[in-house]
Amino acid sequence: MKRSRFAVLAAFAAVLALAVVMLGAYVRLSHAGLGCPDWPGCYGHLAAPSHPDALAEANAAFPDRPVHTNKAWKEMAHRYLASSLGLVVLILGGVAWAGRRSGLPIGLPSLLVALVIFQGLLGMWTVTLLVNPTVVTLHLAGGLATLALLWWLTLRQGRLFTAAVPPELMAMRPWAWLGLALVCVQILLGGWTSTHYAALACPEFPTCQGGNWWPGADFAAGFSFLRPVGVDYEGGVLDGPARTAIHLTHRVGALTLFLYLAGLAILVLTRARNPVHRRMAQAMVLAVVIQVGLGIANIVAKLPLDLAVAHNGGAALLLLSLVTLVHGLNPPDGSDSRENLDRLTRARGTS
Repeated sequence: MKRSRFAVLAAFAAVLALAVVMLGAYVRLSHAGLGCPDWPGCYGHLAAPSHPDALAEANAAFPDRPVHTNKAWKEMAHRYLASSLGLVVLILGGVAWAGRRSGLPIGLPSLLVALVIFQGLLGMWTVTLLVNPTVVTLHLAGGLATLALLWWLTLRQGRLFTAAVPPELMAMRPWAWLGLALVCVQILLGGWTSTHYAALACPEFPTCQGGNWWPGADFAAGFSFLRPVGVDYEGGVLDGPARTAIHLTHRVGALTLFLYLAGLAILVLTRARNPVHRRMAQAMVLAVVIQVGLGIANIVAKLPLDLAVAHNGGAALLLLSLVTLVHGLNPPDGSDSRENLDRLTRARGTS
């Protein structure tokens, strides 16, 4: 397969991964994560039971989890879509190995295959361990990691958004990587906040509770990652101070990330010679502003479902904007070589 067609396949997988992430957020935030209490089926069926006899049988088999058809269908739709993504990634890996002699990469596609298999296991454990917060947070992070890697593969193989990188912009590479790492940390904090139902632990903005900026918080309990097995974590089990600690940490992380990315964008904009790099920095700023705005709106509006799902989508877009910037500052095939820079300078001199 030609590199361009391989990039199209990777792009299709990335779009599908984004859909899986968004649908997964919708399932989780609408409290449908245990809409099917077994795995891989749903009350022992391939689809959510709807016939009266099937419903009676399912309710008898799971007396503690009676069938909620709406929630069951949400969960199964997520499983079907995630399975489709897994199939596409397996095809992507197979195509890469078949075309390795023609220059197709095999490392990243192989990693993606391993990642989606692990994602399937995390999906299973999410159900069997009763939405254990650590497992669910890792499942969310794994979904976004799959999306980011597929987008990276698309950018590299499609040679998208590439331009010569001047020396003064090359110095920004480690800072762009650090920005990407900070986004990943903030995504984990967001997942931890969501899985512990701590989004409204601070129901005010900019203060937290009763006009207090920093009320009593139990960080030790809030960030204990080894949770007991067999406990039903749906709805959350932590007390108020522990949830407050999680929420406050997420807020501080959001402020830190906003300031860092704003500074990074200013540096890139002042050093960039090519509009491609300027647009990348502008897209990153737009993404982080939208994401912060959505976070504030969720608090003020008391976490409506549509805004909560949009906040997850904003995290995905912010992640992709950082992946794109890192790619742009590290173009493939030596696009930042002195020869290309000299060619760019000569072209500008004759224009």
